[in-house]
Amino acid sequence: MKQKSPVMRICISCRKTYNRKDLLKITKDHNKGIMFHKGIGRSAYICKSKKCYFDSKIKKKLQKALKTDLKPEFIEIFEKELQATMTSPIREYN
Repeated sequence: MKQKSPVMRICISCRKTYNRKDLLKITKDHNKGIMFHKGIGRSAYICKSKKCYFDSKIKKKLQKALKTDLKPEFIEIFEKELQATMTSPIREYN
């Protein structure tokens, strides 16, 4: 039986390719708004490295990738989501 190759995506911060399961997915759905880890629509992925999470330009990169303006409420939710994700193991960036 033929094995499936993993689905690879690019981190919007470091521009490296990773397995989709190892990335934080942020999706802009035209009906439901912006969601984390689920949804169908325009998506952006961020790898689980401290360098990418704390990138000073991450908000601008998200706006460009999702093709939308991010509201201050989203920024607060995004920071909480990062903290929740940081409780799971995060790789150190080399």
